[in-house]
Parts: sequence; C-alpha cells; structure tokens
Amino acid sequence: MPLLARLLAALLSGIATLAAAPAAGLLAAAPLRGTRRRAGPSSRVRETLRLSTAEGVGAEIVGACAGATALTGWALHLGASPVEVALVGALPQLAQLVQLPAAWMTSTLGRRRVAIVSVAISRQALLPLAVLPVLPLGPAGARGALLAVAATSAALGVVGNNAWTAWMGEVVPHGLRGRYFGRRTAICTLGGTLAGVGAARLLDAAGRRGATGAGLAALALVACLFGALTTVLMARQHDPGGAPCDRPTIAAALRPARDPAARGLLEYQLAWNASVGVAGGFFTFHLLHNLAAGFTVAAMHAAATAVLRMIAAPAWGRAVDRFGARPVLAACSFAVSGLPLLWLATGPGRLWPIAIDAVIGGIAWGGHGLASFALPLSVGPRRDRPFYLAAFAMVGGLAYALAAAGGGLLSPALPRAIATLGRPAGHGLELLFVASAAGRLASAFLALRIAEQGAGSLRDLHRAAQDATLGRLAERVRRAA
Repeated sequence: MPLLARLLAALLSGIATLAAAPAAGLLAAAPLRGTRRRAGPSSRVRETLRLSTAEGVGAEIVGACAGATALTGWALHLGASPVEVALVGALPQLAQLVQLPAAWMTSTLGRRRVAIVSVAISRQALLPLAVLPVLPLGPAGARGALLAVAATSAALGVVGNNAWTAWMGEVVPHGLRGRYFGRRTAICTLGGTLAGVGAARLLDAAGRRGATGAGLAALALVACLFGALTTVLMARQHDPGGAPCDRPTIAAALRPARDPAARGLLEYQLAWNASVGVAGGFFTFHLLHNLAAGFTVAAMHAAATAVLRMIAAPAWGRAVDRFGARPVLAACSFAVSGLPLLWLATGPGRLWPIAIDAVIGGIAWGGHGLASFALPLSVGPRRDRPFYLAAFAMVGGLAYALAAAGGGLLSPALPRAIATLGRPAGHGLELLFVASAAGRLASAFLALRIAEQGAGSLRDLHRAAQDATLGRLAERVRRAA
C-alpha cells in the first residue's frame, strides 16, 4: 500500500507539473475587460494554481470511482426501484439545500479552512461503501446505507464547494478566470476520462464473474485513497485573503433575491435545472437498464463527451474572458436543448444517437460548465460572495431535485406503448425526454436576460466564431496555394 500511495502521489505530481506552464502563462498575460493586476507574491499564486489543477484531477478520479455512474451501479446492484435510482441521481442537487449553512460556515470560519475540512470529510465518507457487500444488511438495509453515504458525501461536498469557489474567486483574477479554468477543465477532464473508462471496464469484468459488489467496493476504496491525496494538495494551496466576508445575517442571506443583477441568474437557474432534472437521472439508467449497453459503453459515451469537452474548454475559456459568461451560457444552453430528443431514437442494438449526443454535448456542456462557474463570481459582490453562491446553487439544486423526484414518481405511470421513430413500443421515458428538451429551450431564452457588467451579446460571440472559422479556412487555402 505505501508503494501504491507513492505511485499515486507521483501521478498527481506529474499532472501538476504539466499544469505549471499554463498557469504561469496566464499570470503573465495582459488583463482583459478592465482587470487590474494584483500585487503580491505571484510565485505563491502560480504554485496554488498548479496544485489546484492537480487536486482537480484527483477529484475527477474520485468522481469516476464513486460518482453518478458508480452510484447508479450500486443502486441497480442492490435492486433499487426507479424512484430510488432517481433519488440517488438527484442527491447532489438535493444537497444544495445546505448552501445557506455552508455560506454561514464560509463567512464565519474562513474560505480555505472550510473548503479543506469539508472536502476531506466528504471524500472519506465514501469509505462505508468499501465494506458494504460484507455488512450483515438485507437488500433494503443496504439501499438505505447507500442513500445515507451518498447523501452525507453530497452535503459535505456542497459545503466544501461553496467555500472552495469563494476561495478560488480570490485566487484567480477576474479577467483570467475563463482561460485558467478552461485549461484546468481540459486537464482534469483527461484524468477523469481515463479513470472513468478504467472503472467501467473493472465493473464489467467483475459483473461477468458475478462480483459486481466487490468491484464497486474496490472503486470506493480507490476513491477514498485519492480523496486523501487531494486533501494534501489542497492544504498546500495559498489563500491570498482579500475582502473579508460579511458576518452571517438574514439580510445578507436575502440580498441576492433583492438584487436585480442576481435575479435574472436565479430565474435561469430555477428553470434550467428543473428542465434538466426531470430526466437527468434516467439517461444512465436508460443506457444500462433499457438498452442493456453495459458499463463500458456508458463509460465510452462519457469518455467521448469528455474528450470533446477537453478540446473545447480552452476556447470557451477565452470566449468567457473576451465576451463574458452570459453569451457563452446562452449559446451552450441553446446547443444542448435538443439533445434529449436524440435518446428517443435509441434502442437495443441502436446506439448511434448517443454518439451524436456525445459530440454536441461534449462541446456545449464544456462551455456551459465554465460559464455557470464564472457567472456567479461576476454577478456576486466580493463581500457577499458566499451568500450569492449559496443562493444560486440552492435554487438550482432544489429545482433539479424536485424535478428529478417528480420524474421518478411519474416514470412508472407513463405510457409504454408510444411509437417512436418506427419502434412499436417504448420504455416509458419518452415523455420525460421531450419535457426536458422543451424546458431547456425555454430556459435558454432566459439566459439572454441575465445582467453581467461588460458582457457582449450572443451576436458578438457568433460573429467572432464566424470570423475565426473563416480566418482558419483562408489560412488553409493560402497554405495550399
């Protein structure tokens, strides 16, 4: 075990070294959109950015071993009902209800301290899953233990994420956030993709040997090990201080709802997360259960999405820095609005629609994730940032969780004889997929109404993309001539 730990530490250290050059280049770059350089020990900031990227890779590996796919695998292995599967999938969003207590802790105890402690405990809370197959529990008790572990880890993760986001908002200058987090996302996605494919192959191999429970338990143990390593990396990162957070008060908690600049983002979060959540917990379930595709196919779909996300993330990051997060968020929302309709064409032995989903989704979800991260940091004032982050995340999480629960309750009663693209009988999820697509499209228009100071328009972003494409084509023609 010590040798394995040293090898894992060496892996993360190597990834951190890979991230060092981009981080240094970003700090040397000229500020964009009126951002001023910050005075201070830039070497410590560069080191923090490098370590943050390495920690992000470790976090992706934790997610691959004990995230949504693994938890869905646990639920199916333990004989969970569709409602229970939907609940497991909605737990990360339902946990957003603890955002206000999280903001209180961040404001009272400090960003860095709360982030490190909460994230560390949340990743070690997965340890009971490593021994779940040998515990003297019946099927119902095992499913209850799964829900308890997943809920505890998700709630502590929300506390840690609130503090970590506020912490990174101080570390990374405003005008460089898009480029840094775009590159960080690309590197982290690569690590998470490789880990996800490896985890899926392990589960499929374990399933063929009748040892699915042992395979899932082994992945939980690996997740805890990497969680410990990421805690070490977080503890070595620098906190630059900055404006202190206000002491928690009811007025501070209600301020985002009264702020016209924040209200537009709150409305979008509510509508968008409800639209995604109504079917969000069923895509992996549909792939594994109705299509009988297996964990490897699910992982390859996730890997293809991740590769496209990795490739597109740096470009989206530059777009966020140049035009703002609002037009990027709107463009990506429109792009992914129709993706649930592709799943209507799937069936056993007909999986080609999910390849299109992976290509479009990989590109668009990468930009959506960056814009969703950057926009709350831009809208929320520095002093009240934890409370603004809490409000945005809580509204979105509650909307997702309620919609997912509604979808889970409705799914058993939905008609299963809907003719879809020539298939005489359906699986009962078609109406949820259609509702999700319609809701996403309506929500995308709300993104255009979000107030962001200094942001460009969707037309500006589209024109820049056209100019860049035509410029590349002209350059290729010139070289060919």
